[in-house]
Amino acid sequence: MNSYITLFLFFTFYSFLGWTIETIFASMNRKSFVNRGFLSGPFCPIYGTGAVLVLQISSLTGTYSENHPILIGISLSVVMVTLLEYATGFILEKLFNCKWWDYSDNYANIRGYICPQYSLLWGILAFLVVQIIQPLASSAFLYVPYKAKSYIVLFLMIYFMLDTVKSTIDALKLRNIIVNRLNFSEGTYYNKIMKYERFLKACPRMMILILEMANQNIRGAVNDKIYKIKIAFKNIL
Repeated sequence: MNSYITLFLFFTFYSFLGWTIETIFASMNRKSFVNRGFLSGPFCPIYGTGAVLVLQISSLTGTYSENHPILIGISLSVVMVTLLEYATGFILEKLFNCKWWDYSDNYANIRGYICPQYSLLWGILAFLVVQIIQPLASSAFLYVPYKAKSYIVLFLMIYFMLDTVKSTIDALKLRNIIVNRLNFSEGTYYNKIMKYERFLKACPRMMILILEMANQNIRGAVNDKIYKIKIAFKNIL
């Protein structure tokens, strides 16, 4: 049981670390604070899942030990994290009809979910996690009493569950608002969209979806008016 508790703490730690890196990078690019990630809180679970996956596999296979070349460990990490990234990107797009990240402009990308450049980056980060960050994190967690760990993990599990449910509901609501654009006036539509401003900043692809839907709605409205004019002319003639 203690191993599972510690593993969940590692998941939380790396989820927070990943969120921090993503948020700093995005905020610097936008020159304003951007809360990156799907969840409302300061966590990106894909980083936590990837880190725990790499740690478990490396522990079982010993790919980062002295008996194995570093290149093998990095290569295995690249494969594992890339598969995780592809699966996550695919599931998110199927659920919300929008890519939460898009590598379409990168060389040799696959459906915009993954690309060699970022896969290599994840492999390097995995190596740094196993060789440098994890030993420090493990040492720090040893000082936390088991009972305290249990309470912390219980609180975090409840938090992640609630945040995931809320974020999923909010994202689906935003998607429905975008899809049903014609049912709202311009002012009402804007106000409803801006309730979910966090998603728009966290996922710029959402803005593209909004623009695409707006263009489709405009074309649809114009075509509908043209059709009505044609019917009117036919009736006159």
